[in-house]
Amino acid sequence: MLLYYLDLAGVAVFAASGVLATRDRDLDLFGVIIVATFTAIGGGTLRDLLLGHHPIFWVVNHWYLVTIVASALATVVYLSLRPPPGVLFLVADAFGLAIFAMSGAKLALEAGHSPLIVIIMGTMTGVMGGMLRDMITARIPLVLQKEIYATAAITGIVTYLVLHALQVPETLAFSLGVVVVIGLRVLAIRWGLNLPSVPRARR
Repeated sequence: MLLYYLDLAGVAVFAASGVLATRDRDLDLFGVIIVATFTAIGGGTLRDLLLGHHPIFWVVNHWYLVTIVASALATVVYLSLRPPPGVLFLVADAFGLAIFAMSGAKLALEAGHSPLIVIIMGTMTGVMGGMLRDMITARIPLVLQKEIYATAAITGIVTYLVLHALQVPETLAFSLGVVVVIGLRVLAIRWGLNLPSVPRARR
């Protein structure tokens, strides 16, 4: 149940990030909620389709959609009264990334897939919603930029897999994986850490 409530919290955070991405795109309320929905459940939907989990998680449990709409509307109201939350929201986004990446990895591992597939599924669950958000709002997806984002998810998932292989209790292994993802994202935000970009050819 704890993982379920954390998952709902991650959905709420990602839905809010979708709303923030539409601030300068002149969308109506329906368009804003659509972007929030793609952001919040895009990664998990693709994961379930690829893993053959039917029906998809938000079809089985309507509280995911209720959480998305509530978070989107609350964010719209907040933005009408106050400026965007800035760095604090980035930290909350790191929490959402960690929960989604680790839950995707856990589901793939429980389905008996190889470590490589577990890493791919977990990372995709964590970052795909943000990619859809950025593409819909005509931005270069964050995961394709040099900022440490997908790398944090991958590192956390690998930590989880190593601990699982060492027979560390599941709850502890999962929790430490979450901590690694959040820790890397927060450090990247705090210190401006980036991956090296591809150098441009000299003319």
